[in-house]
Order: sequence, then C-alpha cells, then structure tokens
Amino acid sequence: MKETQQLILANMAWAAEQHEFDPEFFTRQMKGQRPEFLWIGCSDSRVAPDQITQAPPGGLYIHRNIANLVHVEDLNLMAVLQFAVETLEVNDIIVCGHYGCTGIIGALDTSATGPISDWLANVRTVHADHRAEIDAMPDRESRVNRLVEYNVRAQLLHLAATPPVAAAFAAGRKLKLHGWVYDLRDGLLKPLMDIDAQSDLDALAKLERVLL
Repeated sequence: MKETQQLILANMAWAAEQHEFDPEFFTRQMKGQRPEFLWIGCSDSRVAPDQITQAPPGGLYIHRNIANLVHVEDLNLMAVLQFAVETLEVNDIIVCGHYGCTGIIGALDTSATGPISDWLANVRTVHADHRAEIDAMPDRESRVNRLVEYNVRAQLLHLAATPPVAAAFAAGRKLKLHGWVYDLRDGLLKPLMDIDAQSDLDALAKLERVLL
C-alpha cells in the first residue's frame, strides 16, 4: 500500500472515531476558531505542537518555519501574527525551538546552501553575537543546543518589536510572549524567557545582544 493511501485511511479512521466519540465535534468546528495560543515553531517533522502539548483541535493557531525565526520581512508570518493578535485576540504567543535543530546545525557549521542559507542568516548573527561562549562548549551537541536557546530568546525579542505585538502592548492588552525549547531526548518543554507589556525590551535586547 502506498504511504499516501495509508494517510487517507488513517484520516477516515480518525474522523469515524471522532464522530462516534462526540457526534457534535465537526458541527462545533464549523462555527469558527477561538484558539488561546499562537505557536511559532520549527518545521521539523518530529516536533508536532498539538501532540506534544495535547492541545485539542482549535486550541493552537500554528505557524512553523525552519529554525522558528521571526522576520518582519516574512509576510506569511506577519499575516499570521496580525490575524492572531488582532482578530483571534490570543493572549499568549509561544516561540518554541528544539534541541538538535537541523536548521541551527546548518547555520552553525555553514553547511546550508541556497535559499536555506539565506533564510538562516539571522541565526548566524545570533551565533556571532555569542560566539565566544558557544564555541567554547565541549562538543558539537552542546554548541548546537546552546545556540538553539540563544536563538529562541533572540526571536522572542524580535517578536516583541513587531507592529502587532507592540500595538497590543501599547493598548494595554494582556498579551504575553513565551520562549520555550522542546527536548527531543525526553519530550519535555523548557521555558527560557517571558515578555509582556511591562518588560524592558531595551534592557533585554542589550543583555541578549539583539538589535531591535
């Protein structure tokens, strides 16, 4: 059996199971979405936000890209962010990286080429800002994972400076940003940083050596 056929069969089984367990499930889905969180994560196929958080359908509004980067030039991300903040009115936004990220590896050892290399320029900047500490780590895995952490914090600060988030902060919205890392080795999430309207972004940016 072809793999794509298996996906269709699995979908049919899932739909039947959902309907049997809760006959009104799909009827409620048609009434619209009201997620509590926006999740900005890595595209890595091993990191499935709904699964690792056990979020129900409609609980997470999700955007994913290689190395969970926040670029104001990324119209896809900015459209997702604007819709999540202004229309869905989410109160929590999560930027989640993961240890062993192949995007971070590609930026660290400069193995990435073409569009991927261009995309990862921001990560190389984060590495350059923390090169002494990262390069002093005892092994490659430690260097990659430390850069994963620094990258999450840098992207969270970039997120805080985007127009939709800045406007929400200025309006007194109870919006909070969270920087997390997912550990492939044990399946656990590790909180790294939180930002809200009261946070001193200039002080945090100076500490993290991030240009806002």
